[in-house]
Amino acid sequence: MAPPVPKRWWALTSALVLFLLVSPSIAIYCDEDDCYDLLGVSQNANATEIKKSYYKLSLKHHPDKNPDPESKKLFVKIANAYEILKDEATREQYDYAIAHPEEVFYNTARYYHAYYGHKTDPRAVLVGLLLVLSGFQYLNQWTTYNQAIAMVKKTPAYRNRLKALEFERSGGVTNKKKSNKQMNKKPDEDLSKELDLQIKGAEKPSIWELIGVRLILLPYTIGKLLLWHGRWYWRYSVKKAPYAWEDASYLTQRSLRVPLDSWMNIDESTKEDLVQRRLWEKSNLESYMAEMRKESKRRR
Repeated sequence: MAPPVPKRWWALTSALVLFLLVSPSIAIYCDEDDCYDLLGVSQNANATEIKKSYYKLSLKHHPDKNPDPESKKLFVKIANAYEILKDEATREQYDYAIAHPEEVFYNTARYYHAYYGHKTDPRAVLVGLLLVLSGFQYLNQWTTYNQAIAMVKKTPAYRNRLKALEFERSGGVTNKKKSNKQMNKKPDEDLSKELDLQIKGAEKPSIWELIGVRLILLPYTIGKLLLWHGRWYWRYSVKKAPYAWEDASYLTQRSLRVPLDSWMNIDESTKEDLVQRRLWEKSNLESYMAEMRKESKRRR
């Protein structure tokens, strides 16, 4: 007959959790008290009855009329209950919380929205949200970057560059008496400072990439983009001027659909050859792609 024991424990635990979750949705209004009981009225009382009962109780328990400390505490509770029940919207929310105590999160959200929503400036909320998001974004970028750097430092290529730097610093002479850790400690620090490790997907964090900063600079960015398009249209569509090298390079990179970081890593001679082909023109691009397909088949 052992199984009933776990069932009893499960039932007690469930009841405890339910109590902890359900009670706050009602308690947020009048703490542990019932707002109607505090005013001495029923849940079906109308606005006039509630108001009349409040004035009667306030005269009895007001600190100016009754110096008893307990009476003062009761007066605060009565005033809070009246603030809730005198307004039709908050009274409807309270009645709903009584009828549906299991909807904890919904009832809590309605309560805080009713009491603090109109007092909070949406602009302040937006600024606070952007600051929080930007902070998390910045921390996440640094974490990702440091993890990527740590992984790169474990690769053979990085260790080889360490050895090369040590060899260069020592003038081509190595000290065999030093241990490997002693030999690599100083160059490791120097190399970390001197090398600009470019890791795709884990660039060094910058405040200019934060969502908050980008949103602040959005008008400037849009204005700059419109100005760039205007100049482009005037120079190449109206004046029919030949493309400058940078603009021709941009058109080539866009036509080939090559990511910018990959395009930057292409050697200058290859770039110049591609630009000279004028690949932004459809016929030239089709001819080039046909050549690439033939070359790929030939290598197979």
